[in-house]
Amino acid sequence: MKTITERIEGSATVLMDGATGSELQKRGVPMNNVAWSGLATESNPDLVRQVHLDYIRAGAEIVITNTFATGRHMLRLAGMESRTAEFNQHAAQLALQARTDAGEAKSNDFDGSWQLAPDCVWVAGSLSPLSGGLADSDIPSLPQMRSEFEEQAVLLADAGVDLLLLEMVRDIDFGCAALEAALATGLPVWVGFSCERAEDGRLFLAPSIREKVPFAEGVAAVMSAGGSLAAVMHSDVDVTDAALAEVKSVWKGPIGAYPESGYFKKPHWQFVDIISEDDFAGRAMSWIDQGIQLVGGCCGIGPAHIRKLAERLKTPAM
Repeated sequence: MKTITERIEGSATVLMDGATGSELQKRGVPMNNVAWSGLATESNPDLVRQVHLDYIRAGAEIVITNTFATGRHMLRLAGMESRTAEFNQHAAQLALQARTDAGEAKSNDFDGSWQLAPDCVWVAGSLSPLSGGLADSDIPSLPQMRSEFEEQAVLLADAGVDLLLLEMVRDIDFGCAALEAALATGLPVWVGFSCERAEDGRLFLAPSIREKVPFAEGVAAVMSAGGSLAAVMHSDVDVTDAALAEVKSVWKGPIGAYPESGYFKKPHWQFVDIISEDDFAGRAMSWIDQGIQLVGGCCGIGPAHIRKLAERLKTPAM
């Protein structure tokens, strides 16, 4: 079986999952004001595993652990700091178990419903350089963040994930610190950058922590520290094309796209004007035609979107 690095370096298109947090919210899991969906790993583990499983059934080759908001810096503000190791290890185990469950069900193939499930599934451990929780109410120092990134990266690596994925990078210093911590594990590291368009049309890393950083400048600075794939993530579908162009201007390696649809109003995702499954698949196919190798979705994008895209990918071009 190929490693995920070999698959990406072979110029293959890789299909990632959609959102975990907003999908859990959609299924009735309470969201925490600080740690968002992170606490669901303990409050609703079966649903977390089921979300991963549903994405695999929809055709996703990569599922992302529910650890976007389980760094020590997030759990501290949620009153769960002492359980940092437990939350991260359990979240990884749930994703790995979903992969095992998918393989067992596909081998039985008792009802034909697994026709889109991929032959290989990789688990990506999510780290977020967010600081101070969802509201950035308490921004830790850079040395403290570096230490806590190192802790979470090791926890996820030791739990058995196949790669590490930095999500919602929006600051150069914190992004580089998280990247260095992730690279030290020896696992492949992919970096997801978030952006927004200013009124004058320029793109910036967003939401900013201390100062606005031009998007291309931020991508170039962080990727110069390492990483093997740069992605546009947690950014509106309509800004993704422009953001991908800026990534291409400063990064010559593999590129990914997993946009959001709707908007956030603490602590809930607002499922407003969500892109249709057909439109999402069409946009994703256009990015693939431009050479984008990794496609998936972020907040607001669910299993139905991924299934539609998987169907398009599996249908030979006429």
